[in-house]
Amino acid sequence: MRMELLVNGDRHALDLDPRTTLLDALRDHLGLTGSKKGCDHGQCGACTVLLNGRRINACLTLAAMHHGDEITTIEGIGSPDALHPLQAAFVTHDGYQCGYCTPGQIVSAAAMLEEARAGWPSHVSVTLDGPVELTDAEISERMSGNLCRCAAYTGINTAIREAAEKTNGDEVPE
Repeated sequence: MRMELLVNGDRHALDLDPRTTLLDALRDHLGLTGSKKGCDHGQCGACTVLLNGRRINACLTLAAMHHGDEITTIEGIGSPDALHPLQAAFVTHDGYQCGYCTPGQIVSAAAMLEEARAGWPSHVSVTLDGPVELTDAEISERMSGNLCRCAAYTGINTAIREAAEKTNGDEVPE
């Protein structure tokens, strides 16, 4: 099946089996190996990418469903020469150990920060309208779809908090 995917701002024409997942298209056909295949069941978040600005598990969706959609992978978030504030904060605060989940964590955190800025409530939000305070409970709830088997959650939360402060200009509560 012939299709086009818009990935990290570049248009790619692909000829794929219609059963090819978005994750496999990214990794095996485009060589974008930052998104990881962890559980292949949508339970770990290692494959998190942005689809039109919203985070999804790339292992749970077919590439054929996303002709013309804007897909952003970890490779589109930042580069070694120009780290995104989240990437820099993950390095500074050891928000990784083995690093396998790190790309999914960073992509998910980038979307999570945008959701919070937009005022989207979570299950633990104090109010359904108004600004969202990124407390530890709020960050943990919003990142609960991304697992870290090495348990680097303290560094991950600290990195997210720092990036939120740098990108939003607001102090984030402890």
